[in-house]
Amino acid sequence: MLKRSIQLITESHPNLPTLDTSISRVILDKVSQESMPETLRLYTPPEVVAFGPLDTISRGYRASIIEAQNKGFGAIRRLAGGRAAVFHRGTIAFSWAIPDADPRSNVESRFNDASVILLNAFRRLGIEARIGEVPGEYCPGRFSINAKGKKKIMGVGQRIVSKAAHLGGVIVLADSNRIREVLTPVYAALELNWDPNTVGSIEDELGSTTYDEAHSVITEAFATFYNLKPTVLASKVIEEAQLIQHEFIVSPNTAV
Repeated sequence: MLKRSIQLITESHPNLPTLDTSISRVILDKVSQESMPETLRLYTPPEVVAFGPLDTISRGYRASIIEAQNKGFGAIRRLAGGRAAVFHRGTIAFSWAIPDADPRSNVESRFNDASVILLNAFRRLGIEARIGEVPGEYCPGRFSINAKGKKKIMGVGQRIVSKAAHLGGVIVLADSNRIREVLTPVYAALELNWDPNTVGSIEDELGSTTYDEAHSVITEAFATFYNLKPTVLASKVIEEAQLIQHEFIVSPNTAV
């Protein structure tokens, strides 16, 4: 049986807080319009707290943005659903744009596919990984991945548009303490209960693991199921993304 082909992009823009999210949005739209093939991005993200739709209507939203900025993080709107999540340079972000004529009917299967692939990657690295929510985890979800049922190390969200879906999330490679440090005041402002002890990382489980080592194993896990075609991101996509960056910027002055 032939494997489905997926375009793989690994470019990173860690110094531009909103560009990666707007790139994901442009790619999602192009995949939906059938002007781009199915595309997976694996990259180093900017240092941001990404806020979900429910966060934006919280009475503590403005204060939570200030708390994030006080910890040295940018504040952006998430493309996918979920609550506030942290991306930093000790994490690996993924963004997967998938064409689908009826995207609403396959929400759970897409979540499952992503979680199974990444579960296999973590186990190849030597982590006792499991799929499922850890009680008290930040941005909780059924398809999170944890270590030993105790520490969340991957979270994933999904966005649906006409004829396509976006799966986006974060894999915590190192510096789990930075997530605790920023989310403690952010979640307090949002009045969200959580347990900071549920934050984990690949490094916490294995000791030092390089970005290249983890990235390679994750890529190999995807390649088990799909035919990956390494591709350079087209300059036109970046140019279009730059034009819509403002849609994902949040600030205390604009928050309700």
